[in-house]
Amino acid sequence: MREYQFEVRVRYAETDQMGVVYHGNYAQYFEMGRVEWLRNLGVSYKWMEENGIMLPVVSLQMNYKKPARYDDVLTVKTIFKSQTSVKIEFDYEIYNDKEELLTTGYSMLVFVNMKTGRPTLPPDYVSERIKQL
Repeated sequence: MREYQFEVRVRYAETDQMGVVYHGNYAQYFEMGRVEWLRNLGVSYKWMEENGIMLPVVSLQMNYKKPARYDDVLTVKTIFKSQTSVKIEFDYEIYNDKEELLTTGYSMLVFVNMKTGRPTLPPDYVSERIKQL
């Protein structure tokens, strides 16, 4: 499963005075996509943290094509791009219910040992799941 998608309805609190989704909220949509992508792979952020591994974002890019608006139902597509020794990368696409591409994005995250604060290899369980892709 290289891709995972889910739907989310834009809440009023996520919009600005013009009824348009505030740009900072897209990072949350991307995070929701990553969390669910991993969960579908059989891995949870909670499990990783309980086992001493964090996965902080070290790079985030967004490109806005069209605005998302209050009460729109968005499809957030998370696409696994690559995984190297300590890094994992994702692309994102967000569509409205008319299937119009609204936003694209990219993120790079690094597996970090919570005790040392240093980059580390992902747990074997995670690596095995990713290799199956």
